[in-house]
Amino acid sequence: MSRFLSPEAARLAPYTPGEQPVDMEYVKLNTNESPFPPSPKVVEAITRGELEQLKLYSDPTCGQLNRAIAARYGLKPENVISGNGSDEILAFAFRAFCGAGIGVAFADITYSFYRSQAALFGLEATLIPLREDFSLRVDDYMDFPGTVVIANPNAPTGMALPRTEIQRLLEAGPDRLVIVDEAYVDFGGESCVPLIGQFDNLLVVQTMSKSRSLAGGRLGFALGSEALIAALNRVKYSFNPYNVNRLSLLAGAAAMEDGDYFQSCCRTIRDNRAWLTEQLEELGFTVLPSQANFVFAKSGRLSGGALYRGLKERGVLVRWWADSGRIEDYVRITVGSMEQLERLTAEITKLLEEES
Repeated sequence: MSRFLSPEAARLAPYTPGEQPVDMEYVKLNTNESPFPPSPKVVEAITRGELEQLKLYSDPTCGQLNRAIAARYGLKPENVISGNGSDEILAFAFRAFCGAGIGVAFADITYSFYRSQAALFGLEATLIPLREDFSLRVDDYMDFPGTVVIANPNAPTGMALPRTEIQRLLEAGPDRLVIVDEAYVDFGGESCVPLIGQFDNLLVVQTMSKSRSLAGGRLGFALGSEALIAALNRVKYSFNPYNVNRLSLLAGAAAMEDGDYFQSCCRTIRDNRAWLTEQLEELGFTVLPSQANFVFAKSGRLSGGALYRGLKERGVLVRWWADSGRIEDYVRITVGSMEQLERLTAEITKLLEEES
């Protein structure tokens, strides 16, 4: 480590992304990417002429993209901010709405990047344990005075809250901001976007990485009151005004406008998820009720580590968290194409047969 590293940076615990090995060709079911290509309209939007415009800066207002997002959700462009992935949007929110005297609370088992960002900004973070069945109860957050962050559906469990539960939390604390991270909502969750007009203490964060097949385009966005979005823009323009590149702006607008393709991909993922859940349960797995593009499951015969390592040796990647307490025997499996899932279940069957 560099001798110039500051003490503050040395104390950080960086987020660990899903592995991306290149030593062989893998069936990648570990990073919740889409098995489908982007919308054909995205490909059409990236013309030679647009490529030549890369010599110019991108639009710092993200105007075309924000208008497309606003139209999709029945909002005004002033209710939208776009960013370089939803991680950047979340970072803007942590910086804008937390700080001295304003802590942040989130679940103990959730998207681990929340912890990394809280540490990066030196925030006081309160971890609120999920219940024994891995469910999140908003009653556990009612007395927290600071900013609340809830992933809905949650990651890595895939379990979702009904919108009415988020509404209870918003009503109970009108002076408390609630950030709802809806990275996986398009696969079966109930979005809180319809509540934005009622509650100025609600910020909804979404991504185009999953349901719109643009993980490599790095596009995320937030929806909220004009005042909340203005606050986020204050942070953005203090950090990186040109935060979304020209091609991603075009790709995002085209993807957002192609509703039919979006619905078709989401429907297929839901069908494939139901098939995978049934197959795993027949193999003796416990599978949590997922509303995301992944399942969280554990075998009754193999530890999480043994399952992860055995599948990797056979060319299939799933996500496993070592030394992670009560989820150590679980693995998170992305819902891929049927071809990928058939390969996965075939390899799991072989592993179980070898075990017996």
